[in-house]
Amino acid sequence: MLQMERTLVLVKPDGVQRQLTGRVIGVFERRGLKIVGLKLIRITPDLAGRHYAEHRDKPFFQGLVDFITSGPVVAMVIEGKNCIAVVREMMGATDPQKAASATIRGRYGIDIGRNVVHSSDSLESSNREIALFFKQEELLDYTLDIQKWVYE
Repeated sequence: MLQMERTLVLVKPDGVQRQLTGRVIGVFERRGLKIVGLKLIRITPDLAGRHYAEHRDKPFFQGLVDFITSGPVVAMVIEGKNCIAVVREMMGATDPQKAASATIRGRYGIDIGRNVVHSSDSLESSNREIALFFKQEELLDYTLDIQKWVYE
């Protein structure tokens, strides 16, 4: 049995407004990762504050909250082997100007404040963030038939 991880991924308001959601989802699916939860939501200021709690005392905190609450967001939970690291690599550097061109941010982002996507950066933050955005019953356990072609 493979040891799978789960991570939260958000297509931020800029990605939704630019109609990049399908492309972002497709990048993860084509890599062989599995979506186990997916929804379109409007993040409240309270949820944004809890999500960005570690940045509360930083000067850019209010800007983060204002932006993430400015429009719809697509929240998803993605599952796969070493998923957290794989997803972070696929997204690219936080600053799209420094991101490799083949990454999501390198391909679709230009400005650090409008970098299209977010994902959890560790197992601890992944568990915390998934619980903020999804109830346990909203996450599905299922087997993709392609798993035998993705993993040894």
